[in-house]
Amino acid sequence: MFDKIMEAQQKAGEVKKRLDAISVTGTAEGGKITVQANGNKVVQSVTIDEAFLKEADKEELEELMVIAINKALEQAENVHQAEMAAMAGSMFGGMGGLGNLFGK
Repeated sequence: MFDKIMEAQQKAGEVKKRLDAISVTGTAEGGKITVQANGNKVVQSVTIDEAFLKEADKEELEELMVIAINKALEQAENVHQAEMAAMAGSMFGGMGGLGNLFGK
């Protein structure tokens, strides 16, 4: 059982590294604001079109930033869930049928 726990910790570490390497993007106002995040839901960068920045007022800029950030984080969450589900599936699949213990 201890081996399974160690294996789970190792796989979780591998998944975290993979998620760190995955980049997702959220945009607003037709790409005038772009937010990049990784699969671990950490914002990596924010880019604002210079011409748009000169024209936009504070409230508009803040609103669009929130939209772009939320889009990027939503994509990151989807990637994160898919990776975790894949890890769980591979672990339960390798437990000699114990994955079916709960009614599958």
